[in-house]
Amino acid sequence: MGLSPMAARAACGCSSAALAFFGSRPLRRAGRRPAAAFAWGQSSPYGGCRSRLAHSLVDSVLDELRSRRRVRVSAKIGLQGTKELSDNKIDKRALQKGLLLEFQKDSQRSLLAVVERPDGKKNWMVTDQNGILSSIKPQQVTYVVPGVMNFDASRIDEFLEKAQDLLDPTVLECAWMELSEKDKSIMVEEFAEIVYGNKESLESYCAHFLLSRDIVYFVKVESRDCSMYQPRSPPQVEELLRRKRAKEEAEKELEEFVHLVKSAKALPMESKPPKSSWLLDEKVRQKIEALQAYAVDACDDEQRRLAGNILKAMGFTRTSSAALKLLINVGYFPAHVNLDLFKYDVRTMYTEEVLSAAEELLVGRPDSDMHIRKDLSTLKVYAIDVDEADELDDALSAIRLPDGRIKVWIHVADPTCMIKPRGIIDREAMHRGTSIFLPTATFPMFPERLAMNVMSLQQGKQCKSVSVSVTLHPDGSIAEYTLENSVIKPTYMLTYESATELLYMSLEEEEELRILQEASSICAQWRRSQGSIDTAMIEPRIKVSNPDDPEPNINLYVEDQANPAMQLVSEMMVLCGEAVAAFGADNNLPLPYRGHPQCNTAVSAFSHLPDGPARSFANISVLRAAEMDFQKPVPHGILGIPGYVQFTSPIRRYVDLLAHYQLHCR
Repeated sequence: MGLSPMAARAACGCSSAALAFFGSRPLRRAGRRPAAAFAWGQSSPYGGCRSRLAHSLVDSVLDELRSRRRVRVSAKIGLQGTKELSDNKIDKRALQKGLLLEFQKDSQRSLLAVVERPDGKKNWMVTDQNGILSSIKPQQVTYVVPGVMNFDASRIDEFLEKAQDLLDPTVLECAWMELSEKDKSIMVEEFAEIVYGNKESLESYCAHFLLSRDIVYFVKVESRDCSMYQPRSPPQVEELLRRKRAKEEAEKELEEFVHLVKSAKALPMESKPPKSSWLLDEKVRQKIEALQAYAVDACDDEQRRLAGNILKAMGFTRTSSAALKLLINVGYFPAHVNLDLFKYDVRTMYTEEVLSAAEELLVGRPDSDMHIRKDLSTLKVYAIDVDEADELDDALSAIRLPDGRIKVWIHVADPTCMIKPRGIIDREAMHRGTSIFLPTATFPMFPERLAMNVMSLQQGKQCKSVSVSVTLHPDGSIAEYTLENSVIKPTYMLTYESATELLYMSLEEEEELRILQEASSICAQWRRSQGSIDTAMIEPRIKVSNPDDPEPNINLYVEDQANPAMQLVSEMMVLCGEAVAAFGADNNLPLPYRGHPQCNTAVSAFSHLPDGPARSFANISVLRAAEMDFQKPVPHGILGIPGYVQFTSPIRRYVDLLAHYQLHCR
């Protein structure tokens, strides 16, 4: 086989750079290196060739080829011409037994095959390169190899082996450099003639293979008579090469990541890398976060694609459960991970900037309200909460006035004396909205060292607070109220269980606690007379002390909201919210007023149910949605009061903090 004039003029081989950007899938593993590589042109930004052919050479070859009548096969076969067989408009008349053709097996594979016999009116039975007999449609035929008659299917492997010697993709770049300057479109056989020196069956097939798999330099265009390949413009080629490099870099990164994951997966559980180590490198973190988002079904399209590629490379199915299992197996997730934290984007950590700002507050910040704070440190103060409470933001005091009426104080922690509105700490709290209490962990609204120390009320220490004092009428309604900044000194930190025991013991020295219970009782009676509904329930509580262990310690217990101490605290919190709403109404102050319309179902509808949780559950099941108004109080039909503002939990609920801001700035 002689070299073409074009090849003969090439002094050296084409640059191998183009090979790196060639996007075809090999027919099979090459057995030998390419026998020849052809180079035209000088160095270029696209890989470059060393010598440039004269303009007339390419033109003369193309003119000579196109002046002839082209045929697909030699005159000995007597088939239709090249135009009819190369434009992919193959029908039954164009095929016959013994032809060698290429057909599209599926979206990923094209195979060589030999035509055996017709199959019905349009289809043909073929034997492919794997020796499999199958039926194909004419539309599946992508190329008919010219110059072949009565080809033996057993020789396809030999044909492919020879083709490997000619499949040098660097010729695409070199041909493109010449043809793009002249904006010349070219047919497969013309390309074979220019590159290989002839357009015999093997060379024509190799030309087709290179052009049809090329995704950079040439694009297939349909003319009236046949399929042509047109060189892309230099900007298009440059962009495609850029994408090619990016794809190859991404594939390399994926391969390295998969190796890293497989190594971590093989380690024993106690030797797994810590979670933080997966977040140090940006590229690794991106892939881990894609798997995490995929596991909780909260990923965007790019994360879904990336996670799917990782799972496929690992040999896993592309499912959220597979992603979760993989993250557990490499030690990124604990065995009993709570996926809802990730699904709802719950912030479990604080940034260094937020933590640094919190530390500055811990050092000390002047209290601008100190000169107006009322000293209530002589009062006996009871802080009552659940056993595992970390944030203590309310406490109670009570006395009996000389006229026999009861006066109570609801002391609420005052974080506004430390937090600047719209500052970094406030913005973080606003984003979180609330502290989150789970069986396995607590995620506070404020950084832990603030929320559970200086902001919280602490036994035996001077604590800044907002104290809401209420004097009650004998029937339990509000006679007088005041709101003032104060300093208190909590006397007792009690659990609901220990407070209940003290109430049952009725100790003379704990008279203030008995007065609080009496106040609670008459307030509850008053609210019932105003149409309130009992919503006390029995609820299970779960606490997991070692959630990261494969076999954690799980504690279950029951919280009875009808517990005397719990009822006492609940009534005082409602009383505080009613007083704050009254203060807002009297002073025309915008506040987050919370209301609840009366239920359409009469309370008597459930009178046949036993008093307690059963009736409470029935009442709750028919409640209507709550309402909010920021201008004036909204009647709260469920609580039986004219207005209500959530105020007693500013450390763990941002809406309460908003009310504190409003009162602080009044």
